Amino acid sequence: MTHIISKSTEETQEVGKKLGAILPSGSVIALSGSLGAGKTVLVKGVAQALNINEAIVSPTFTIVQEYDGSMMLHHLDLYRLSGEDEFESMGGEDFLYTKGLTFIEWSEKIESMLPDNTIYINIDIKEDLSRDITIKGIEL
Repeated sequence: MTHIISKSTEETQEVGKKLGAILPSGSVIALSGSLGAGKTVLVKGVAQALNINEAIVSPTFTIVQEYDGSMMLHHLDLYRLSGEDEFESMGGEDFLYTKGLTFIEWSEKIESMLPDNTIYINIDIKEDLSRDITIKGIEL
């Protein structure tokens, strides 16, 4: 387990950049953290590592954003889904077994569907507004 304290959006983005450089194709990453914790900021850093030049935006309303770089990046936000049945009906299971990287916010809604090798990243906002980032499943 890796534990990192980030004191700025730049530092959080840098953590994402380091992850993007080492994550193997096919990785599924479950992101958790409160609104504004920095989940999308972390994904922006991953996109930099994958040479993606598009603006990275939160997929809260679109549910899925896909970006093409040196590896495909799939960014899902399941907040608006009711659960596993709705995820399956939208073809979401395909994102769990694809080439590229799949980052999933609100992954607890499909917890039992996640692959055994899922990487878990939690971002907590501390009182001083720094971010406590915990990574399980890969060493950074």
